[in-house]
This record gives sequence, C-alpha cells and structure tokens, in this order.
Amino acid sequence: MTESDQQPWGRVDETGTVFVRTSDGEREVGQYPDATAEEALAYFERKYADLAGQVTLLEQRVKRGAPAADVAKALASLRESVANAHAVGDLESLARRLEALSGTTKELTEQQQAEAKAALAEAIAERTRIVEQAEALAAQDPAKTQWKQATAELDAVFASWQRHQQDGPRLPKNEANELWKRFRAARSTIETHRKAFFAELDASHRDVRTRKQALIERAEALAPRGADAVGDYRNLLDEWKQAGRAGKKLDDQLWARFKAAGDVLFNAKAEIDAQEDEAYRANLDEKLALLAEAEPLLTETEPKQARAGLNRIQRKWDEIGKVPRDQIRVVEDRLRKIETHVRSLEDEHWQREDPEKKARSEGMLGQLNEAIEKLESELAAAEASGDARAAASAREALEARRAWLKAVGG
Repeated sequence: MTESDQQPWGRVDETGTVFVRTSDGEREVGQYPDATAEEALAYFERKYADLAGQVTLLEQRVKRGAPAADVAKALASLRESVANAHAVGDLESLARRLEALSGTTKELTEQQQAEAKAALAEAIAERTRIVEQAEALAAQDPAKTQWKQATAELDAVFASWQRHQQDGPRLPKNEANELWKRFRAARSTIETHRKAFFAELDASHRDVRTRKQALIERAEALAPRGADAVGDYRNLLDEWKQAGRAGKKLDDQLWARFKAAGDVLFNAKAEIDAQEDEAYRANLDEKLALLAEAEPLLTETEPKQARAGLNRIQRKWDEIGKVPRDQIRVVEDRLRKIETHVRSLEDEHWQREDPEKKARSEGMLGQLNEAIEKLESELAAAEASGDARAAASAREALEARRAWLKAVGG
C-alpha cells in the first residue's frame, strides 16, 4: 500500500497506517491492513460519521428540551470520544458543536431547574389543597354530616392524593411527611366521627326497635276484641309515629307486623260496617224521598213558612235514622243546603224588622226632614232678599240632605 492524499481530513501511508489531519498537525488513528488506501480511509470516515450522528442527535435532544442532567452526561462522553476519536473527518468542527452545546446545556439546566422549582411549588400547593379538602370534611359537625356523601367525598380526595403522589413530582421529604401527617390526621378524625355517629345511631335504633316491638305485642293482643279495639289501635298508632326510626329495612319489617295486627281489627270492623250499611239501606231510600219533598223549600221566600216546613222535615229526618256510611255526606249536604237557605231568609227578615235598627232609621229620617224644611225656608228667604251667596250655600246644603234622605230610604 502507498501513501495517499485521497481525503482532505486524513491520509494512509505505505504501511497502511491512517492519520487524521487537525490544526495541530496529523495524528495517527489506526491501521486497516490488507486493504486499499480508499478502503482504509472509508473505514475511519465511517467512524467519524457515527460520531457526527451522535452529536446531531444530541443537538436535537437539546432542542426538544431533554433533561439537562442527561444532556450533560452525554455531552461529557462525546467530548471525550471526539478528543480521542479514531476517526477521519472534521473533528474540530464536532468539538466546536459540542462546545456550543455546553452553553446551551447550561441555559437548559437553569431553565429546567426553574421549571422544576415552579412545578415543585405547584405540586406542594396542590397537595396542600388536597389536605385542606380532607381537613374541611373532618371539621364538619358529625351530627349534621351526610355520611354516605362524606365517605364518597373522602374516597375521592384520597384517590386524588394517590394520583398526585404517583404522577406528580417528588416532594421534599419534610414537606411530604408533614402533608401526609395532616392528611392522615384528617382521615382519622373523620373515621372516628363516623364510627361514633353510627354507634350512637345503632343504639338509637335498638331503643326504637324495643319500643316498636312492645307496640306490636300490644297491638296483636287486641285481636280477640275485634272491632271494639279499633280506637285502642289508633292510640297505639299515634305512639308508633312518635317512636322514631329503627333503620329502613328493620322499620319495614316491624311496620308490616304492626299493620297486620291492625288489619285484623279493621277487617272485623269492616264486616260489621257492611252489615249495618245493608240494614240502613231502606233508611237511605226514605231520606232520599224526604229530600225530594224538602227541596222545593229552596224557592220559598217567606221565612215563617220555610221554617215550619224545615222543622217538619227535620223531625222526620231524625225519626228515619242512619244511612249507609258512603251516603252520609251525600244526603247531609243536600239537607244542609236547605237549612242554609231557611236561615238566610230569617236573617234577612230580622235585618228588616230589628227594632233598634228601625228606631235609628226613623230618628234619622225625622232629623233629615226637619233639616230639609229649615233649609228650604232659608233658601226662600235668601232668594227673596237677593242674597245670592246665602242662597247658593242653602241650596248646596239642601241637595246634600235630600241625597242622605234618599240613601236611608226616606
């Protein structure tokens, strides 16, 4: 193999040794035996191309904002590789590019440190907000807390804590421990309150259950008395309503027993009522016939005649007796309508014949007539004397008195 100058950045001598040219002179980079000079240079040029590719890749990583620590580590490794490279090419150009990256890496480090600091501050603030949510739940009045909702909210807050812990930046140990202590204390307070609330609720439910079971036993003991015990059962029902709650599922079971005891009594009463209603069916026919006889009184205008007719109807009504329960309201309403009409006739008659009112009316009429006669004399005298002002005053007063007289029926 002979010495060659095939490439501006390197050469191969007659022994097959390959040199790279730099501003400081030539430097031996290796040998490629049993090959032509072109093949030897091409081999070490490929090594240079690999280095250049690594520098380009690092430049691209910096542009994409790769972690500064990773960039710095890669930069140090490449510097050493370029400085001692067994390659042929513009190694000084690669060194300059790496030097330029050094300044960029410093800026990137400062930028990322600032961003990391800001992200850490935001992470601490976010973790603190999560803690404050838990503390707000812990500060609620246990007696007024909706525990199903509060438990769901606490679970959601804890899930937020876990996501933030997994996905967010790692917090300094002191801050992380302090926030966890606060969060754990809030959860412990909530759990203590919840247990105390439900323990008290369970005790209350047990007390209500005991009272309601006693009411059930008293209600079931009424069964032998049948319909006669309905009033007593209603009294027990009032006590039941005041007893409180024993929990929905248990309350439903207790109520089913209590109601079943009442149904026995009400069914017995319903049978008796049905028998009585059947016995009263004939009375209904009689009262309907009596109403048909009485309703013409609705057109009567004389109070005495209307009262006499109504008294006769009422006597017969009482003599007939009871009607079926589902018809009581129907027939009673029709009779009430007739009674109301008769009372209104009597009220109107009394208003007309009230002695005191009549005396007041007659006294006022006399006074008005006297005033009118006096004003008529005064008007005539004023007109005769030509006193227009006195005549106008007398005329105005006279018209007013005549209007009053007409209003009171004079």
